Amino acid sequence: MSMPPVLFSILAMAFYLAGSILLIRRFLSRREPSTSMMVSLSLLAAACHAAGLYPLLFSEQGLWLSFFNTASLIALFIVLLVLLCMKCLSANLMLAPFQLLAILAIAGSLLVTGGQALPINEGPGVLAHILLSIVAYGVISIAVLQSIILLLQEQQLRKRPVSAWIRSFPPLQSMENLLFSLLWGGWLLLTLSLLTGWLYLDNLFAQHLAHKTFFSCLAWVVFALLLWGRHQLGWRGHKAIRLTLAGFFFLMLAYFGSKLVREFILLG
Repeated sequence: MSMPPVLFSILAMAFYLAGSILLIRRFLSRREPSTSMMVSLSLLAAACHAAGLYPLLFSEQGLWLSFFNTASLIALFIVLLVLLCMKCLSANLMLAPFQLLAILAIAGSLLVTGGQALPINEGPGVLAHILLSIVAYGVISIAVLQSIILLLQEQQLRKRPVSAWIRSFPPLQSMENLLFSLLWGGWLLLTLSLLTGWLYLDNLFAQHLAHKTFFSCLAWVVFALLLWGRHQLGWRGHKAIRLTLAGFFFLMLAYFGSKLVREFILLG
């Protein structure tokens, strides 16, 4: 007898919570967490997360990308991406906040049954656009957290003595290079997402898509400006971090603002 999807979701939240508590306790005690334990808990959580989310996403009517289903899918992708890039990311610190966000997204997808989106039953071009959008948002989300860590690192390095947890990070230059590598990757994926939208969607500025298109293009411009400024003018530090946060804010409005309005405010 197969396990009900809701039990997989509950197990996923339990594993995510256990992993986050382990990371936070080790961080507060200035001890390195056990990598094998951390990875095992995160992989178990991600596997249960996927098993619980699958029946919520896929049905005979099509793909159900409601507000919380979308948030849950993005959270799952981000956790997997951080695990995949463990060696180059500050994963020990990054996993905990993303796992806690995954718990909130899973809980929302289980508890909030009203305001569901219409099912998506489109061809591979539209599905590629959706996948690229989700991947772009995930990569840029990791870049945002990287920028926040970089800001904290800069502030702490001005103090004496430097705290032990700051000394555990890679050098500031390496952290900054990683941030811009993530931003380049996210921006290129966002570019591909917008291009596939232009190619495969009937009208990107239709009433139900205009909000998403406008803020996605605005985010694209902000990230393009930041990357140009980095290459041509050597922008870094606080200016780079502010523009990263601004671009992410517009992208968040694009991905979730219109869904929130359509699914909960207009239908509420």
